[in-house]
Amino acid sequence: MSEQAIREHLARVLDWEDAHVGFDKALDGIPPDKRGARAPGFEHSAWQLVEHIRLAQEDILDFCVNAKYVHNMKWPDDYWPGPTPPSDAAWNESLQSFNRTRENVKALARDAKDLTAKVPTGKANQTYLRGILLVADHAGYHVGQIVALRRALGIWK
Repeated sequence: MSEQAIREHLARVLDWEDAHVGFDKALDGIPPDKRGARAPGFEHSAWQLVEHIRLAQEDILDFCVNAKYVHNMKWPDDYWPGPTPPSDAAWNESLQSFNRTRENVKALARDAKDLTAKVPTGKANQTYLRGILLVADHAGYHVGQIVALRRALGIWK
């Protein structure tokens, strides 16, 4: 397999639905009044999960591409919003922002000179490839939580 083919697979893993539901489908059709709902036994609402995925993805991408990156976010407080989106506009902007950043991560997969090179401010094992896989793995985990939450709330199609 060529390096370009590997890069395309790596870019596709960020939104494919070969083995599970993707981010877009998991969030499609959530009623506005359920975006902040928590089901019994679930710690987070759909809004919290969406924002958490978005914030982490943006932070990981920034870490990978910004030579002046400084980690200013406090764990876990800055990565988990309150349970309810402040507005429909905030919900929509979060989804759009996630999608824009995901496209930038895909571009990184396709265009990084050396996927195994250390990111600008990282340690030896903190490579572009690691960052891309971390974004995919993290989103996949939380997308599964969104689907389970929707089932528990009775809003899964």
